[in-house]
Amino acid sequence: MVIRQRAVQAEDKQERHHAILDAAERLLLRSPDRVANVAEVADEAGLAKGTVYLYFPGKEELLLALHERNVGGFFAALIELLERREPVSVEDILVLTHEHMVQPPLFLPLASRCFGLMAQTIPSGAGLAFKQRMADRLERAGAGLEKHFPDMNPGDGRILLRHSYALIIGLWQMSASAGGAAGPMCPLTGSSPTSPLAFSYPDDLDRALLTLWRGATVRPANDPDPGFTR
Repeated sequence: MVIRQRAVQAEDKQERHHAILDAAERLLLRSPDRVANVAEVADEAGLAKGTVYLYFPGKEELLLALHERNVGGFFAALIELLERREPVSVEDILVLTHEHMVQPPLFLPLASRCFGLMAQTIPSGAGLAFKQRMADRLERAGAGLEKHFPDMNPGDGRILLRHSYALIIGLWQMSASAGGAAGPMCPLTGSSPTSPLAFSYPDDLDRALLTLWRGATVRPANDPDPGFTR
């Protein structure tokens, strides 16, 4: 695809924005262990380095934007599912989680990296704007969950999504610390594949999420109002 050097119309700017993110994504897929600089991204996108700087002040903001695009894809699919009239099950949401978070090779490592960037090198203004957009997504998707799972209290949907995201990333970081996140078995450092410390990330994630979601969406018979601890 030929990208015009000057983007005048809003749709041209959006096209340019995505072309830059596509280029950054391709570079990360080729070399997952290093972050390409702005010049490399510009070259991959067929643009001048100055053009990339018009959209992203630095590589940190570019990585955060790529991460947000990935997260946005998950939330768009989740909200679309929740806004249907048909009943939604926990298993339906797990399927979306695997499709948008677990299976794409960049989602988890990029999300983990962006957690560190948010605390260290992302400018505060960009970080706050990202958090606000994430909060908006959580509110909308959380409200949708509460409609499909009536045992939940108001506000519990967004809390469940927040806890789920922390679980997804935290369990992946545990598996990645042994360098085995790409494989089916992820033993912690120093343990053998048969050790109690060895685990399959996708399988353990499903078990953990099912436990979390079933506990949060089904009210126990002997507890009329369990709610979440806020």
